[in-house]
Parts: sequence; C-alpha cells; structure tokens
Amino acid sequence: MSGILYGVGVGPGDPEYMTLKAVRLIQENEVIAVPGPVAQETVAYQIAVQAVPELAGKELVPVVMPMIHDKEEMDRNHEKAADTIESYLKQGKNVVFLTLGDPTVYSTYMYVQKRIEKRGYVTELVSGITSFCAAAARANISLVEWSEQLHVLPAVHRLDCELDLPGNYVLMKSGKKMGQVKEILKKSGRDVVMVENCGMETEHVYCSVDEIPDDAGYYSLIIAKEAKE
Repeated sequence: MSGILYGVGVGPGDPEYMTLKAVRLIQENEVIAVPGPVAQETVAYQIAVQAVPELAGKELVPVVMPMIHDKEEMDRNHEKAADTIESYLKQGKNVVFLTLGDPTVYSTYMYVQKRIEKRGYVTELVSGITSFCAAAARANISLVEWSEQLHVLPAVHRLDCELDLPGNYVLMKSGKKMGQVKEILKKSGRDVVMVENCGMETEHVYCSVDEIPDDAGYYSLIIAKEAKE
C-alpha cells in the first residue's frame, strides 16, 4: 500500500501552540518533510523540535520552494517537491509535511498536495493555529465581534486596496512593501496593531502605524480594526 501525505500546521511560532494531533503524527512517522534547503534551519522544524524533541532523529526531507513570483519557476519547484515526496509514498511510507501556521492559509504546501492527489495518493490536512488568531491573542484583542466581518488580504499583492469595506482587516505578507502598506493604513483611519515574529524569541508588538518600522521582517502580521468612536 502507498503512504499518506499529511500537511501538518505547526502554528505561528510558539511550540506550545502545536496541536496534540500534530505532535502525535510527528512521533508516529519517520519521514518528515520541511520547506527549505536545510531541514534543521527551517522555521517549521525549529518550532516543532521544541515540542517533539525526537524529531531530531527522524528522516528529514528538505523541500526547496523559494518565495518567487516567476510562475514557471514556481511550477517547476512544486513538481520537484511532489517528485521527492512521491518517492517515499511509493515505498509505503507516510510523509508528514510541516508548515507554518495552518496549511490552508496561504501555504505553499497546498500546491504540492494538489499534485500528489492528481497522482493518485491519499492526503490529509491537519489544522494549526493561524498567525492572525495568535497575533490577536498576543495583542489581547478580538478579531471580530457580533456581526463584524473579517477580511484577510495578502498585502504585498493588494497594494491598491483602500481598506474601505466594513469590518476588520488582517494584512499578511506585508514585510517587503511595509512603507506602502503603512500609507494605506494611515489613510484608512483604522486602529492598527502589528505583531512581528509572533510567538518567537524575536517577537515584537507595535500598537500604532507610526510605531511600525519600514524594515519590518517577513513574519509581520497587521490587524486593522474599525476605529471606535
């Protein structure tokens, strides 16, 4: 029988946010795939190994999927990743693919899962705590209340958005274009909080647009709420 591919969310950074199911799957399976050229240097591995120390003794499979905008190159990388994973599934081995946050939210893992499914293999998703839920908890605020709407945007791809819909916004992938994102936030008049590297040792919370540095890191998540009168 062929193995199963598990896409496992490890949460945003704090190893205590990993689910019991994620821990169990890592413990029970020997082949662990992680996104990056050197497995031990990936953020997903560094989070998970704190919760599951025996991860260090598993068969670690680095999967190279660089963050680029060239679609043809992305497709080639995703095909290579699927080939690598399929080589284990053919042997009847399960593969646990670790991914930051939740695998259903802007995760490159999903491109690999779709290819594996097309090749006839069984896959399963294991939810993890999302970065925006963890960031809201860290900032000690709600994301939405009563009938409020929540809009989740990949900010780097939506620099034309004026944040003018009712409800609250989550802006992800803001780091490389933070200067432009800050201008959008200022014009919106919204109450803003940003959590950089949520749950990690380098975590930092900014409580206004003016506090946010233009050179904020990749793992920066912004919550922009309707200003309360």
